[in-house]
Amino acid sequence: MPQPTIDFWYDFASTYSYVAAMRIAPLAEQAGVSIRWRPFLLGPIFQAQGLNNSPFNLFPVKGRYMWRDMERLCADIGIAFRRPEPFPQASLLAARVALVGADQGWCETFSRAVYQAEFAHGHDIGKPETIVAVLHDLGLPPDPILGQAHSEPIKARLRQQTDAASALHIFGAPTFSTGDGEIFWGNDRLEQALQWAQRR
Repeated sequence: MPQPTIDFWYDFASTYSYVAAMRIAPLAEQAGVSIRWRPFLLGPIFQAQGLNNSPFNLFPVKGRYMWRDMERLCADIGIAFRRPEPFPQASLLAARVALVGADQGWCETFSRAVYQAEFAHGHDIGKPETIVAVLHDLGLPPDPILGQAHSEPIKARLRQQTDAASALHIFGAPTFSTGDGEIFWGNDRLEQALQWAQRR
């Protein structure tokens, strides 16, 4: 039988996606489930809901809770956390580069490194120099990769990826979707998504 698979939908601006990205690999390996990393953009999805900013900014009480919750979660699993400024960060370029990486086998490694640059070290991932530094650190050639990231095929694929997330009725990140159409929203639903995929 083929190995069960779940899709991991994430936006690089998403705080809880950082936590999920740093935990998902060992948990999936233990569960015998493969992961497809699916970067997308939350901005268009929020706009379709009538939101022009992150809900954590629009609702300050919710935002204060989230930042403290992030501190606790990161401490619990032993990863660094630093609140990025500004928040949310522009994630367009990082998402496009991740799609280039999806074709070349380094999407997962790049995605984790971007999350660490943003949420562990406080770098602005909306700045091209941050993405260039991440690529350098991974031993990847920035110039040709950025050229591909700015190409029309990659731009179109990111739009298609975001449209696919919307078609699944995804409304936030991280979200995990299974082959039978179930979606599980939030870092705290990762284990449940893996268990669901195992059973099917």
